[in-house]
Amino acid sequence: MVMKGFVQDIEGLAVKNEDFRQVLYTAKYCQLVLMALKPKEEIGAEVHKLDQFFRVEEGPGEAVLNGVRTPIRAGFAVIVPAGTHHNIINTGSVPLKLYTIYAPPNHRDGVVHHTGDEAKADNEHFDGKTTE
Repeated sequence: MVMKGFVQDIEGLAVKNEDFRQVLYTAKYCQLVLMALKPKEEIGAEVHKLDQFFRVEEGPGEAVLNGVRTPIRAGFAVIVPAGTHHNIINTGSVPLKLYTIYAPPNHRDGVVHHTGDEAKADNEHFDGKTTE
């Protein structure tokens, strides 16, 4: 029997990840994505029509939700409700490693953006195709 779904060491994957964005798994109603922000790099202020969850695995940062700035570090979770202006900023001198869950999916399944500039240049969006 072939297992469906995603069962892996997410902390290990997040800590090893060097890419700005890497879509790991896309289900019908949510999507799992690794992210790594270089020192002083940020995701960029944005608003989604979907809910988003972040979990920090390594490095210091700041979550900005509707203008409210909160320091974040390993072990922190951030939930961004749909319609919330938000940004995640690496405030330290080491990479900020995290993963995020979009509900519903936001990106093309399997997409990898090595840098933030590459992500901004690629105006891609979820196309309805799931991992399985």
